[in-house]
Amino acid sequence: MHLLTGITVSALLLLNTLVMIGPLLVFALIKLLPLVALRDLCSRVVTAIAETWAEINKAIFARLTPTDWDIRGTEALSRDRSYLVICNHQSWVDIPALIETFNGKVPYFKFFLKKELIWVPFLGLAWWALDYPFMKRYTRAQLARRPELKGADLAITRRACEKFRRQPVTIVNYLEGTRFTAAKHAEQQSPYRHLLKPKAGGMAFVLAAMGEQLDTLLDVTLVYPDGRVPGFWDLLCGRVKRVIIDIRARPLDPARWAGDYSEDAEFRAGFQQWVSTLWAEKDQRIEALLDSRSR
Repeated sequence: MHLLTGITVSALLLLNTLVMIGPLLVFALIKLLPLVALRDLCSRVVTAIAETWAEINKAIFARLTPTDWDIRGTEALSRDRSYLVICNHQSWVDIPALIETFNGKVPYFKFFLKKELIWVPFLGLAWWALDYPFMKRYTRAQLARRPELKGADLAITRRACEKFRRQPVTIVNYLEGTRFTAAKHAEQQSPYRHLLKPKAGGMAFVLAAMGEQLDTLLDVTLVYPDGRVPGFWDLLCGRVKRVIIDIRARPLDPARWAGDYSEDAEFRAGFQQWVSTLWAEKDQRIEALLDSRSR
């Protein structure tokens, strides 16, 4: 039964994507014309298509899978405000969880994605059309050979954020930079029980690029209370019983983007301490949510 559910849900999600990606890409190509007003109009149309795609996906999951999306803290959200979302990252199920939580309640969100993800069939094209910034990460060996590449990913962050100044937006940032696994946790010697160490640099430069536009920090904590972290196929097959999405709205202090993260060591240390405090509180919140899972 689970296998049949997985095949059916997969087929319907693929069909929805195939139907929606055509008109989305047409308007994406029109955006190439050098007319700001036309580009803004096309951006709104493309976003509406993406939100419709997401709503249909939500309906597919609601009809065919039993997952209980336990969403907490969305009461004050608005489509007319801009947000920075930070979230722990454990599974590909995290993305449908954020769609279930935020689609239609806040401006359509943007992820910073690894460059390799542009090759994901259909979705890679859709992400490109929606101006998702694809970031290339360089190894230490590459930077040693080509020092001019240092900071290139952060330059992409600045350019990408400039696109969003003319309309409300939600920026999603996975501070851990990768999905949590026990092996990665041990390798890092992370001081947190349920989290990898946060990387503050990307968040710092998002705030430097568009901090004045952002209204609120949404601190999102995802918990899978069934005892293990599910994979995306588990979700498709209806094997994910419950997902907890806990949202804490936090004010953004202008002091957080008043300094130069790259060059000012004191500012950088203060910013990293702030992020570490957020992460320590999130770790405690995960522990509390797991402790209450049987209630």
